[in-house]
Amino acid sequence: MRTENVIIVGAGHGGAQAAIALRQNGFEGRILVIGREPEIPYERPPLSKEYLARDKTFDRICIRPAQFWEDKQIEMKLGAEVVSLDPAAHTVKLGDGSELCYGKLIWATGGDPRRLSCVGADLKGVHAVRTKEDADRLMAELDAGAKRAVVVGGGYIGLEAAAVLTKFDVSVTLLEALPRVLARVAGEPLSEFYQAEHRAHGVDLRTGAAMDCIEGDGVKATSVKMQDGSVIPADIVIVGIGIVPCVGPLLAAGASGGNGVDVDELCRTSLPDVYAIGDCAAHSNDFADGAVIRLESVQNANDMATTAAKCICGTEAPYKATPWFWSNQYDLRLQTVGLSTGHDNAVLRGDPVTRSFSVVYLKNGKVIALDCVNMVKDYVQGKKLVEARAQIAPEQLADASVPLKEMLA
Repeated sequence: MRTENVIIVGAGHGGAQAAIALRQNGFEGRILVIGREPEIPYERPPLSKEYLARDKTFDRICIRPAQFWEDKQIEMKLGAEVVSLDPAAHTVKLGDGSELCYGKLIWATGGDPRRLSCVGADLKGVHAVRTKEDADRLMAELDAGAKRAVVVGGGYIGLEAAAVLTKFDVSVTLLEALPRVLARVAGEPLSEFYQAEHRAHGVDLRTGAAMDCIEGDGVKATSVKMQDGSVIPADIVIVGIGIVPCVGPLLAAGASGGNGVDVDELCRTSLPDVYAIGDCAAHSNDFADGAVIRLESVQNANDMATTAAKCICGTEAPYKATPWFWSNQYDLRLQTVGLSTGHDNAVLRGDPVTRSFSVVYLKNGKVIALDCVNMVKDYVQGKKLVEARAQIAPEQLADASVPLKEMLA
C-alpha cells in the first residue's frame, strides 16, 4: 500500500488551492489529489456563464495548466472516488477497491446538485450545471436544435443559465417556487431588479411557481407540468435548486456534522488529521454572528484551503476571511461582500433604472453586507464598512454622491 503524506479528496477550487498552498508554505512531502472527474482542476463559476456561452474554451478555465502540477510534483488521480475512510488506520478506500494511506487528509469534495424529487426528474434532457460534463451535455443539446428551455430555480445558477440561453435565441421559462428570485441571499430591491431585467430580455419568469412533474416520451423530457394543470413545452430542463454536500464517507467514519461536516477555525474535523474545506465544510462564521454555516463560494474554498495548508505546515492562522461572491448576467456584474442573512434594513444606493446601484444591508444599525450592480467602487469601499461593522445612518448610505470610504472616516 502506497503512503501519501497528504491526500486531498476533491479536485475543485478548494482541492487545487490546498495543493498549491502546501507547496507555497514549504511542504516538501508527497501530495496526491483525488478527483471524480477526468479533467485537471478547473474553475466552476464559468460553467453557467462564459463556458456555457462559448466565450471561454476549457483551457481558459483551467486553474493551472497540466504542466504546473507536474512541475510542483503534485500528483493527480483523476476519475477516481473515495468511498470510505478508516480514521484509525489513516486509510481511504477508492471505488475500485484499492486503498491508500495518508498522513494528513484534506476533504474538498464540494457538493452534488440537489435533484428534483418529482416524476420525470430522471428523463434525458434534464440537466444540472455543476461539472464540465453537465455543461457539455447541455451545449450538445443546444447544438442539436433545442429551442425551448425551462429553468427550475431562481438562484444564481438558474439566473445565469437563463441569461446565457437567451443569447442562443432559446425561449426560456424560469420557475421560482418562492415569491421572488434570490430570496435566500438578497433583499427585495435586488430581486425586483433582476426579475425586471430577465423579463426585459424575453425570459418568462414566474415566481410562486409550483411544479407537478416533468413529462416526457418515455425517454426524453418534453414538457413541465405545473400544479395548476398548465403545461410548459420544453426541449431541455435545467435544475438549479442548490447542492447537497458530499460528506457521506466522513460522517460514516464518525465525523461530526449533518448539513456538511463540522470544522473548527483551522478547518479540522473531529477526526484526527482530517481537514475539510469549501462548500462541504460547516464552520462558525463571524460574519453570520457566529452561526455555523456552509459558504458556497470560490473565496471560501480558496481561503479555507490556505488555512488548512498552513496548519499542516505548522502555522495556525484561523479562518477569518470576509465572504464575497459575484454573478454575471447579461451585461450586469453583481459583486457581493458580507452576508445579508438576518438584515433588518436594506438601503438602496443609486437608481436601478441606471443599471448601476448598490443595496446596503444593515442589522441593528450596522453595515453587514452590500450587493453592488455595476458599482465596483462601492464594492471595494463597502468591504471596509462590512469588516468594521460600521454604524452609519441610512440616509447617509443612500447618498450616492458621497463615496463610502468617506463615511468610514
